[in-house]
Amino acid sequence: MLSPFELPRLVFGMACMFAIVSPALAVAQGESAGVISSTDWPGWRGQRLDGHAAADQSPPLTWSKDEGVLWAVPVPGRGHGSPTIVADSIYLPTADRSRGVQTVICFDRETGEQRWEAIVHQGGIMEKNEKASQASSTIACDGQQLFVNFLNDGTVYTTSLALDGKKLWQRPISKYVLHQGYGSSPILYRNLVLVSADNKGGGAIVGLDRGDGKEVWRHSRPMTPNYPSPIVVKAAGREQLIMIGCDLVTSLDPETGKVLWEVAGATTECVTSTVTDGQLIYSSGGYPRNHLAAIKADGSGQVAWETGDRIYVPSMLIDNGYLYAVLDAGVAACWDAATGVPQWKARLGGNFTASPVLVGHRIYATNERGTTFVFRASPEGFEKLAENSLGDDAFATPTIVGGRVYARMGVREGDERREFLFCIGQ
Repeated sequence: MLSPFELPRLVFGMACMFAIVSPALAVAQGESAGVISSTDWPGWRGQRLDGHAAADQSPPLTWSKDEGVLWAVPVPGRGHGSPTIVADSIYLPTADRSRGVQTVICFDRETGEQRWEAIVHQGGIMEKNEKASQASSTIACDGQQLFVNFLNDGTVYTTSLALDGKKLWQRPISKYVLHQGYGSSPILYRNLVLVSADNKGGGAIVGLDRGDGKEVWRHSRPMTPNYPSPIVVKAAGREQLIMIGCDLVTSLDPETGKVLWEVAGATTECVTSTVTDGQLIYSSGGYPRNHLAAIKADGSGQVAWETGDRIYVPSMLIDNGYLYAVLDAGVAACWDAATGVPQWKARLGGNFTASPVLVGHRIYATNERGTTFVFRASPEGFEKLAENSLGDDAFATPTIVGGRVYARMGVREGDERREFLFCIGQ
């Protein structure tokens, strides 16, 4: 097989698609949304918002730049947003400083061919932490519209596009005092798109009507830099929008924005998106202290357990009563989710920004050097199944759907870095 670096648009056939709609997702989408199938990945952390990919698929276990890459296409500019995949299209946000634009690009799912590029913002790209990007929000798609967040010219905006790239509406969410960067992704709930913009100037969590972008509710936030996406979970018998950070764990009614409960129990700055076992909410952070805590989701404020592990950027996974994570410093770990009792820790190597993805009993975790480790999701002990190198750097979480891995990575060509979208499959 030719290397993807020699032939970026090498095309292979694609597996058949099955239109099986998840009942939970159908509720989250609302009545006006299009069809999302089990072979789609409609936004940040997938259909369940928790990093679980469909278990009934068989993505590759091993690959390299010379083996297993079905196609690879260059992506102009740079971004850390994950690929959003719905029907036969892949959507990526990107920021191209050479042209001064922040855009959404649509690729053909089967061939990788670029279909269209929609300019969301012209000019206004802001300086940032060099590890961050100006396109770190993952796009959300409900089958009819695309929703993306960008920080531009001192303000966070949410923009809706049609599936052909036409701009439908755009709304300013909050003025934004830049500290490290911005990366919160929009989350869909019933007829709303939920967005956040925590920052040193005082931010907000906002519920927007998906149809016209009108503000339905707003919850003001402390004057603190903070980076998580708002996540809706089912815990303690009800749906809750959870935000961690700003030294708080906050629960809102996702439909109205009303505060359900709010307790001290997080660090000042967080990045991870929380997960739940139905009774506990898991908060983690890395500034100003290392922190992992399990907090009761009933509003009692009770902390069930806490450790000093640094899980600042990569979000965690929960499966069959056990919590799995990749620490920023390159250590995989497993805890009993109810008690916090450590089950095992194992060094992988490298630093991690991307979040792990669970497929059946396999966890796929990609470090910043572009190496993807595959290990078993089991409390019995660490078992590495594979270690795969591709590209030279990786900050975006891979999307695993339809038996394939879609990875956004940087490739060094001499002194130049170029970004590629890879499709890895059988």
